[in-house]
Amino acid sequence: MVYHESVLLHESVDLLGVAPGGIYVDATFGGGGHSRLILEKMGDNGRLFAFDQDEDAKRNTAQQVFSANPGFVFVSSNFRYLKRQLRAEGIRPGKVQGILADLGVSSYQLDTAERGFSYRFDAELDMRMNRLEGETAADLLNTRNAEELQRIFSELGEVRNAKTLAHAVVREREKLPFRSTGDLVELCSKNLMGERMRYLSQVFQALRMEVNDELGALEDFMKDALEMLAPGGRLAMITFHSLEDRMVKNFMKTGNVQGEVDQDFYGNISRPWTLITKKPIEPSQKETSQNPRARSSKLRVAQKIN
Repeated sequence: MVYHESVLLHESVDLLGVAPGGIYVDATFGGGGHSRLILEKMGDNGRLFAFDQDEDAKRNTAQQVFSANPGFVFVSSNFRYLKRQLRAEGIRPGKVQGILADLGVSSYQLDTAERGFSYRFDAELDMRMNRLEGETAADLLNTRNAEELQRIFSELGEVRNAKTLAHAVVREREKLPFRSTGDLVELCSKNLMGERMRYLSQVFQALRMEVNDELGALEDFMKDALEMLAPGGRLAMITFHSLEDRMVKNFMKTGNVQGEVDQDFYGNISRPWTLITKKPIEPSQKETSQNPRARSSKLRVAQKIN
């Protein structure tokens, strides 16, 4: 099985502006597609730090292109700890030339039944990117109150009948706790609103994002990225969800995910970034035909102001 087909591969790495001898970060290593191309461009004297909290991704570092490169360092960590981990490797703030992150879930994770990410398989309802810590999706469904569940389904999944589904979850777990993806699919099938596959995708996406605190991790990561990048360094972000894309867009325009403009007493606006992409770059028709999971992806790139 192919672990993951990299999305917007050449567009993102080209706009990252990789130069020989630089220090770079692939914050979402996955199958290593973006890392492989960065290594080709940075030469023998550069350094690439590849982050991934999923223990399954680490197996991909055994490939010759990674294991034989002295400048490649794999970091087993959530990218929200970017600054802490880079400092532990001896990299000080303001010394990184480029940082790239692909926020999509890997094909491997979606297609591996026991991970619990997909409604296509009946498996343990897990959904953790890091299976060594944190609550599972089953834990979440069995413990959160109706109001919290409604927020999760509505905000993270845009589920139209979020309130109805949340209360149905609470009633169902009183009879028997949720344990498998099949338990959740069965409940959703009784409460469908709209097309079945779309509805299930929205519910599973909402739970995955909450289990892994994906929006909180994204905000922490981008703050660290701004601090770690050198003046003139670039941040390339590939998003797949409207909430993530809005956060990235706001951060690149204003330096915060809320999009609040920072003005001094005289009305001068402080902007930490120059936008390299005025509008997001989307995959070509050829790419989406070859990889349908690329359809909703958007690439935004910004450069830290000197």
